[in-house]
Amino acid sequence: MPNPQPTSSPQPPWLRGPIRGIPALLQPVAHALVDADEDTQKALASMTTEQLNRRPGTAAAAAYHVQHAMGSLDRLLTYARGESLSDEQLRALAAEKTIHARTFEPERLAAAFSEAIRRAHAQLAATKESELLTVRLVGRAQLPSNTIGLLVHAAEHTARHVGQLMTTAKVVRI
Repeated sequence: MPNPQPTSSPQPPWLRGPIRGIPALLQPVAHALVDADEDTQKALASMTTEQLNRRPGTAAAAAYHVQHAMGSLDRLLTYARGESLSDEQLRALAAEKTIHARTFEPERLAAAFSEAIRRAHAQLAATKESELLTVRLVGRAQLPSNTIGLLVHAAEHTARHVGQLMTTAKVVRI
């Protein structure tokens, strides 16, 4: 299993060197996911349960961004493996529409997010570079993408929601 570098480094993940076990062409994806995890851990460590679940105005709560990032990462990785979503994944996707009706704890959400990143790294390590351009079909409409496109989008989409988490965290602390 991949072993990301310690987070005590002052350098951003992409300047810490390769992550063991991850193919060279997937290093940027792995580094982006490490960066997302470190930012998420930092943001959640300083939030109360109330802050995590508060909706500033009509915006989504910080908890939503973490939950959605984990769910979409899981779904995109499923497509990258050439699989269809399971019934459980479809139920989780539907549940994201009512996420604000639930209460999340920062510590539990932080641990779940790190576990999602660990699973993503394990999949990256198992991905053969020869499969990166393999056509993969996405969603019920079976829209065409490829393995590397899905993996890059998974990291980008995760980073986008982590950015929203960080901004929301600042707003709810005011």
